[in-house]
Amino acid sequence: MTTNQELITAQPGTLLTRLFVSAATVLFILLLASCSDDNDAPPKEPEENPATFIKDEGKLAMLRSMKDVDGSGRLYEIDYTVDYKLDDVLKSGYTETEQLFNYVAYLLYDILPQSKAKVSLDAGCSAFAVPDPQSGKFLMGRNYDFCHATEDKKSYKSIAAILVHTAPPGGKKSISMVDAMQLGYGQGFYTDGETDLSLLMGLPYAALDGINEDGFAIGVLALKENQTQQNTGKPRIGTTTAIRMLLDRASTVKEAVAMLKNYDMNMKGAGNSNYHYFMADATGDYAIVEYTLKRGEKIPTVMEKLTGNDTLRCVTNFYVSPTMVGTNDGWGSNHGKERYWKIRNKLAENNYELSSDDAMSLLSDVSQPADLTNITSQTQWSCLYNLSEKSLRLAILRDYGKMYDFKVK
Repeated sequence: MTTNQELITAQPGTLLTRLFVSAATVLFILLLASCSDDNDAPPKEPEENPATFIKDEGKLAMLRSMKDVDGSGRLYEIDYTVDYKLDDVLKSGYTETEQLFNYVAYLLYDILPQSKAKVSLDAGCSAFAVPDPQSGKFLMGRNYDFCHATEDKKSYKSIAAILVHTAPPGGKKSISMVDAMQLGYGQGFYTDGETDLSLLMGLPYAALDGINEDGFAIGVLALKENQTQQNTGKPRIGTTTAIRMLLDRASTVKEAVAMLKNYDMNMKGAGNSNYHYFMADATGDYAIVEYTLKRGEKIPTVMEKLTGNDTLRCVTNFYVSPTMVGTNDGWGSNHGKERYWKIRNKLAENNYELSSDDAMSLLSDVSQPADLTNITSQTQWSCLYNLSEKSLRLAILRDYGKMYDFKVK
């Protein structure tokens, strides 16, 4: 992914005029010390970044309200207060990632740029769901693993994670996690004085995991397989739009699965992977949702819900469905298998129950350092969702000595 923001518009039915709109290069934030010898001189204030395509005062106020949670530009928090028009996005049928963000720009920008956004979504990851025997509350653990290598493949880019609060009219309040580098924003981007913030309007559609006010939580995980393309004539939905819809509208795993069945899932153009979902809720229910192959077919089209067995309380980056044995990432695959067995063995040893501390410790045990040869390495964040309390305990970049706590509000 380049770090230049290539912002976009594509009003339906019109031909795009292609020109590059140069937004700022994503840089590490440099807090320059004053050159004055006066120790009482005030520190230099961060510069205000542009938002070239946003003129509405309410939208600008929202974009300017982001908080640097840990002070290093690697974790931000924002209250997303603008109507992000989910109904329109669902009706549009746009599923390919850049096409989706093109349409989001059409809906939410005040000035329409002429060039294409550079957006890419992908996710490695591990997840599990357990009750806490001490409190009786239900937990979902989730590591988001993704290594953003530099263009020369010799190092990796430092991301910014963004925790997004949403409270849509008529929908459910939620908090969700976004990898800002997938929108082209790296560590410290928000106050470098140059990086254009306009693309942050698409944050609700970049969620990779989250929890809502009813205690329903979901995360997405990558698979090495051709990308799902259902084609039954139902409305189409894409990978992250589905997460947004379910966080806004589902109270339970059963409701979420029923909603997904009303759509043709299309994962083509969402990163380079196929995906499955792990979800859990405050009733203690949990499920893995996979899109699998019909016999003799090469494109996954069959939606499967796998639940009801404690061995299905955890998932990494291979299919658990028995129908996928022998495929690229079927049961015989080693993709994420070491992490899977660490999780499953730990859960089995504890009768598939863990305290909150033990659950976070397990996330630490299966976290990954950066490996430039493995795109699904490098744990960017570890989330422990308390489904009963509708809360999140968060660690960034494997720094488990420094936790952050958030609640749906």
